[in-house]
Amino acid sequence: MAESDATEQVWFVERTYSDDEQNLIIITYATLDGSHYFRKERALTSFTDSRETTAAVETSTDNLGPVEDPERRNQYADAASRTKSNYDPDEIV
Repeated sequence: MAESDATEQVWFVERTYSDDEQNLIIITYATLDGSHYFRKERALTSFTDSRETTAAVETSTDNLGPVEDPERRNQYADAASRTKSNYDPDEIV
């Protein structure tokens, strides 16, 4: 099955640290309605590692996962809307 060419802009909603792996940061972006999420994992290799996190990213719709929990969906929608109203898509958060 071929991957879709469709993309969607998703907005930063949370940054967490992995319980399973040391030095792993999980960055979560979501659609404005909170119905889908995109997750990036970053390993911190040193204190001088300076990869920035932007307010929004464009990703293939094939990379989006559904948000099943209604409470989490509302949380993501609120956070995504807040990020969009406070930042331009390419601004660092």
